[in-house]
Amino acid sequence: AGLSGLTAATQLREHAEVTVFEKSRGPGGRMATRYADPYFFDHGAQFFNPKTEEFISFIGPMIEKGVIKRWDGQFVEILDRNISYRREWGEEYPHYVGSPGMDAIGKYLSRDLNLILKTKIDSLSCVNEKWLIRDEDDRDLGIYDYVVLAMPPIQVKALASSLLPTFDFLDQVTMQACFSLMLAFSNPLQLDFDAALVLNEDISWISANNSKPDRSPLSCLLIHSTNKWADMHIDDNRDEVMEYLYNHSLDIINFNEDTLVYKQLHGWRYANVEKQHGEASFFDTHEKIGVCGDWFIHGRIESAFLSGLDISKKIIEVMD
Repeated sequence: AGLSGLTAATQLREHAEVTVFEKSRGPGGRMATRYADPYFFDHGAQFFNPKTEEFISFIGPMIEKGVIKRWDGQFVEILDRNISYRREWGEEYPHYVGSPGMDAIGKYLSRDLNLILKTKIDSLSCVNEKWLIRDEDDRDLGIYDYVVLAMPPIQVKALASSLLPTFDFLDQVTMQACFSLMLAFSNPLQLDFDAALVLNEDISWISANNSKPDRSPLSCLLIHSTNKWADMHIDDNRDEVMEYLYNHSLDIINFNEDTLVYKQLHGWRYANVEKQHGEASFFDTHEKIGVCGDWFIHGRIESAFLSGLDISKKIIEVMD
């Protein structure tokens, strides 16, 4: 129930009965929000810039309903621990976020879907040219005409590669990890930016979550590691990872430690992928099984949408 799967589901429900299974507690995938009352953090995807007409059209109704709002942040680039570039985001090149959190988008898109949460699919098997699905407790979850796997390639391989040799193309895709460090403060931080791209460090991104529309005014920082550093340390002790990224952040922006009231870390094992050049999704018309995800294109929100849209078109064409 990330954006790719939700996009496919919302397109296909006009043509079929659709069920969405999600192993997590809520929809949205990396469009995620961590709640630590009274603080909360967008600890996955930070924003998106719509570029294609299809995506602009798709998000239009959500903008009208206030589910998506523009983030006119003060953006900077930090090089050698000094601000080297500054720009104010605005209408000319809009940056959008979910409101009041990034998770609002997944909640909105799934509102009319048959969404089954906290259910991890463990096996697929062919029964009379249909697909029998079972969860990790070996419970029968039904028989389906079509299956779409909207998940990272390594998880697709674990679930279905033995069934379809055509999934060998997954070996060519390497996902990249990322750590998200969440910090909250009792007093306002004196930052001269809302969002920062950090260059030549083990940290790649720092943003003031409270600067986004409809957020709590309480000071919250969201800090992302680089993919390269996370790939090297994704299996390390999480307390050690958190302390390293915390101290590294302190070196870069020098915030007041005395007012720190919350510190937490989240690891995204499958956070990003380098730009790909191929199909936007995969669909086996004979077996009636497909795969979609942002990793077919690039590790971006719009890429997830485009992949989900592409797989839905392929399935609808076969149905019609």
